[in-house]
Amino acid sequence: MKRRLTTAVASASVAAALLLAAPVAAQAYVPTGPNTVTITVTSNGPVPVSGFQPGAEVTFTLVGRGVTGANIATANLPVTSASVTKTADSSGAATAVVTLPANPSGSYTLAASGARADSNGGGGSNNGGGNNNGGTNALPETGVNGESLMGIYIGGGALVLAGATVAVAAKVRRNRAENKA
Repeated sequence: MKRRLTTAVASASVAAALLLAAPVAAQAYVPTGPNTVTITVTSNGPVPVSGFQPGAEVTFTLVGRGVTGANIATANLPVTSASVTKTADSSGAATAVVTLPANPSGSYTLAASGARADSNGGGGSNNGGGNNNGGTNALPETGVNGESLMGIYIGGGALVLAGATVAVAAKVRRNRAENKA
């Protein structure tokens, strides 16, 4: 009996660790902040973003399903991100070349972060397919989005229900075995 309890506790611990570790690996980071311009990319090609200080280092981060390199994404893979650094030209524009797969799945976001030419950190332009959400002086959103945790709640509930079912079935089987003896 003691060995069964130890095995059950060990199994529950492994299941809990896997349940908590899975969402961490599945989420990709999209940079936000006052010096960041975020663009939803819908087509292939160069994506110029202006409004940076001339000669500033601009880091482009592409986030989407199956992003494998700094400028390339492939379909049907987990949401990941990749970054590349470019230098803004004399007019304050920097360009990243984005290549999407033949059948893109989900959305692809390109974030450009660097020293902005304007004092409030907002603005920027997007000529590369999509919309520009711009930036502001507001603090970036942090914390947990309740909607993103729905899968964890459903999965946890399913695991608890499965565990309870196994426990009840084992108890019923033990009682039947004792009644026959």
